[in-house]
Amino acid sequence: MNNYSRFSNKTAIVSGAGSGIGRSCALRLAAEGCTVAAADVSEEALSETVAEITKAGGEAFALKVNLASVEEIYAAVAKAVEHLKHIDILVNTAGVVQSKWFLDVTEKDWDFVIDINQKGAAFLMQAVAKEMVKRVPEDLVGRTKPGQCFGKIVNFSSISGRSGRPLQIHYASSKAAVISLTQSVALALAPYSINVNAVSPSVVDTPMWRRNVEDKIRSVGEEKAQTEVDRLIGKIPLLRPGTPDEMADAVLFLCSEESNYITGQTLNVDGGFEMN
Repeated sequence: MNNYSRFSNKTAIVSGAGSGIGRSCALRLAAEGCTVAAADVSEEALSETVAEITKAGGEAFALKVNLASVEEIYAAVAKAVEHLKHIDILVNTAGVVQSKWFLDVTEKDWDFVIDINQKGAAFLMQAVAKEMVKRVPEDLVGRTKPGQCFGKIVNFSSISGRSGRPLQIHYASSKAAVISLTQSVALALAPYSINVNAVSPSVVDTPMWRRNVEDKIRSVGEEKAQTEVDRLIGKIPLLRPGTPDEMADAVLFLCSEESNYITGQTLNVDGGFEMN
């Protein structure tokens, strides 16, 4: 662990912390002094994340949860509060992706993606926000001022939520919904001085991205899938995929005091793919 303690005495829940972007966010927050509840559906992956944090001198514990279940979400948040006493930060990275041609998508496919990426994100925010607002003095509700912040929430959307995707209609729809959820929840929580923002990556080299490429190959064949991947990366002005740590850089800024006057925004961290 380094000696930089931007998040000293802060606590966080990081969903999807078992691998990829979520693991990087958990590691980076812990490295800067945050106590992390690492949440994921995979106990094995969680144990690796927690072990890596504690080996480096940070504080973390595992929180197994299936975000498709609202009951499990609330139980996990209650467990986190029992352990942490309060929650300062929620980083909502957990998600699933599936590539399938529009005409082949089934109701089961749709529900699998939407239940985790959209419903799971919404109710995890709700469960955490109910805990965050408890710490806001009644006389400060609706009286926001510089330097005052009672919570940070960062969601993960995607450039797929910015425009259509014929091989990912359910995934793209869920990520577009995350942008809208972020805006709506930011409005709901603004009177409590709780900031809600999102990060929108393009291609990031993670296990989920590699599984997504395999899905494309199964759906349309290797040649067409590789053409699609090459086309996507070729549209990135910086001409390369991003890294999980580069996503974590943006997350840590949005979780820090430096972003206290930013809310309801979706930040493209995409190598220039989207410019708006």
